Amino acid sequence: MKFQYRQILIYKWKAYNYLDVYQTFLSMGFQADVIEQHLPSYDEDEEFSARLSNLLKEKNYDFVFTINYFGVISDTCEQAGIPYVSWSCDSPLISMYHESVYNNCNYIFLFDRSSYLFFKAMGAAHIWHLPLAVDTGRIGHILSQADDLKLYQNDISFVGSLYERNTYDRILPTLPQYLRGYFDCVIEAQMNVSGGSLIETLLTDDICQELSQYYHLEKTKRSFSDLRLIFSTTVLGLKAAKEQRRISLLELAKKHQVSIYTNSNTQDLLRVDYRGSVDYWTQMPKVFHESRINLNMTIPNIKTGIPLRVWDVLGAGGFLMTNYQPELELYFEPDRDLVIFENKQELAKKASYYLDHDKERREIAENGWQKVKQFHSYEQRMTEMMTLLEEEC
Repeated sequence: MKFQYRQILIYKWKAYNYLDVYQTFLSMGFQADVIEQHLPSYDEDEEFSARLSNLLKEKNYDFVFTINYFGVISDTCEQAGIPYVSWSCDSPLISMYHESVYNNCNYIFLFDRSSYLFFKAMGAAHIWHLPLAVDTGRIGHILSQADDLKLYQNDISFVGSLYERNTYDRILPTLPQYLRGYFDCVIEAQMNVSGGSLIETLLTDDICQELSQYYHLEKTKRSFSDLRLIFSTTVLGLKAAKEQRRISLLELAKKHQVSIYTNSNTQDLLRVDYRGSVDYWTQMPKVFHESRINLNMTIPNIKTGIPLRVWDVLGAGGFLMTNYQPELELYFEPDRDLVIFENKQELAKKASYYLDHDKERREIAENGWQKVKQFHSYEQRMTEMMTLLEEEC
């Protein structure tokens, strides 16, 4: 593929980093058309497939691009004989556990290295590991034009969901006492692990067999996801994230001013200052820039990768404290670019230290910002993506 026409089609959905990706394509000289439509199923949708197929016949596109993977788009591109390029921002992508992942048209980029290794071992032909990125220029422009930064000042802040409306809490009354106790122990074990997930491993065949009597798994005919994967991620993974975030915030609030920006219900977060939700584009960078300490608590479903929040905090020049993720040390130097904590006790101890050491904290924030600005821009990531595509297509 030599991008003779440099014309691409992008499927747009509510991905936070969509606009950054779109603008980067334009800055690289691509002409980008956009298609939007709600998809009740990522695997199959006859109406959308027909609409997409007609668009592909109308123009000679170099490829179709999406953030995250959609089986219905892959199948349509396979039939049309046009490359389908996807870059993940979520992990795991349940939509990839589908027969379409083996289509020859696919060129898949995953930000979580463990997911990349899994699908590569499963035989996906064109697949690569590609971390997420940040546009420091866009964020810098927002901050330079802002006249309300003081409204976003905090000692410690967290921006994100508390997952209080998770499926586990809803189905708990339907489970027998043994399963309740077992899952409570699984969640407790997961909360004592930083930078990895125990949940799927602890869902043994016997447990899954018993669970199947109370939890019905719905999937399409060509999906090869199973009960262990779905329950460990969409049920127990979200419950573990809820408990980890709640307990960590309460621990910090014992001694410090802590703010949370979220759509979640925060009534049980005593002494945590609820600041409402913030817009990703116009307000969130201000929170990250003005907070003395920004928190990242990665959902356990992301096994090794670096979530978007990390890049966004550093890209806004914010000081970041994050749980350990195996890929962090591939790109950042702990205690120089950002600070890593292993548990709630270490989080509280380090937060107290850095609130008392302004100069050291500011130097780390500056180092982190310089690092992402120099090495982790969207232009750099997508240049690497295009280079790989030209070599493979």
